[in-house]
Amino acid sequence: MTTTFNTLYFKFSEKIEKHSINSMRIALAIVYIWFGALKIFGMSPAGELVEETVFWFNPELFIPILGGCEIVIGLGLLIKRFIPVTIMLLLLHMAATFFPVFILKTVCFDGFPFCPTLVGQYIIKNLVLIAGALIIAGKYNKEYYMAQQEKQIE
Repeated sequence: MTTTFNTLYFKFSEKIEKHSINSMRIALAIVYIWFGALKIFGMSPAGELVEETVFWFNPELFIPILGGCEIVIGLGLLIKRFIPVTIMLLLLHMAATFFPVFILKTVCFDGFPFCPTLVGQYIIKNLVLIAGALIIAGKYNKEYYMAQQEKQIE
């Protein structure tokens, strides 16, 4: 039984390897574009959290600008030559998404640090987005871009 399962799994793994990083890139792009658009149109469930976190900015201006930045990150993930700068922007954005954990502890946790609220869980899931960005960065590295330049020269 184990041998049959492993055989099937390894065949699946071998086939998916070719597309997994691009799938991650596209999935992250969809999330960024979607969540950014929600902020631009004033429909984001995270709007209030953003307001409370960066209370010194006018939310009517800041939230749509943040949404626009998220859309730019999403589009940057879709265009391979922009991935290096996009990954850096994404990681900077992700670092900022953890601010509520420190600024609004009672909003993020019922009992710090082991009992996150729904808001806290929303923030903690960003660890998955960070991991995805790091995986993409590992693929689209110096060797990848050097190979692309060599192809253009030929």
